[in-house]
Amino acid sequence: MKISRAEVEKVAALARLELGESEVESLIEDLSSILSYIAKLEELDTSAVEPTSQVVAMSTPFRDDEVTNSPCTDDALANAPHREETFFVVPSIIE
Repeated sequence: MKISRAEVEKVAALARLELGESEVESLIEDLSSILSYIAKLEELDTSAVEPTSQVVAMSTPFRDDEVTNSPCTDDALANAPHREETFFVVPSIIE
């Protein structure tokens, strides 16, 4: 399947791309090649293949939630501009 120059220029305009002459020619060749490959794939008999959204089984790995480190309060507050005991002191924003 051959894609036309007008189609490439239309897609480039929709994507707001400024293409040079050599880029347009290159895209015509590349896109035509891709469409030819897809047309070749359409010739395959897929009637025995079950429709699916994934070709491999996928699962979400789960792990137990475990605390692996607990920050020391003094380390956590070391760079705080203001602190009171084990808390950050921040300006009041509500009157």
